[in-house]
Amino acid sequence: MKLFNKRAKFEYELTGEGVEAGISLKGAEAKSLREGRGDVSQSFVKIIGNEAFLVNANVPTTGLANYDSTHTRKLLLHKEEILSLLTKMKQKKLQIVPIRVYTKGRLIKLYLELGKPKRKFEKKEAIKRREVKRELEREFKGSL
Repeated sequence: MKLFNKRAKFEYELTGEGVEAGISLKGAEAKSLREGRGDVSQSFVKIIGNEAFLVNANVPTTGLANYDSTHTRKLLLHKEEILSLLTKMKQKKLQIVPIRVYTKGRLIKLYLELGKPKRKFEKKEAIKRREVKRELEREFKGSL
């Protein structure tokens, strides 16, 4: 089971510096993620008082009454990792972006990476570049 954050590369310029974190989940949430249901595309990581939290990750479950599927979840990281992420974040004005959720044995892990938010004109430029590339590929395939 792997869930990817497809919006991350579009919304952020990723640095490649990443860390693997565990997630504190309820039993029904873990079952839901193992079945491939869940979404981390709208989520982000917030560090509050030497603890990291995953905010706005959607993990829908069935059978639970009064359940908020986007509640804040605690991330399981070492203090050194949190401190390292926090200092890099503040120095270079970066954000911690959840990239993918996957299983490692019986554990559920979240891969986090540092990224700089793209501005609106950078996103438009990326779309234009992608469209030009597609057009060139179509012309090349048509000439064969």
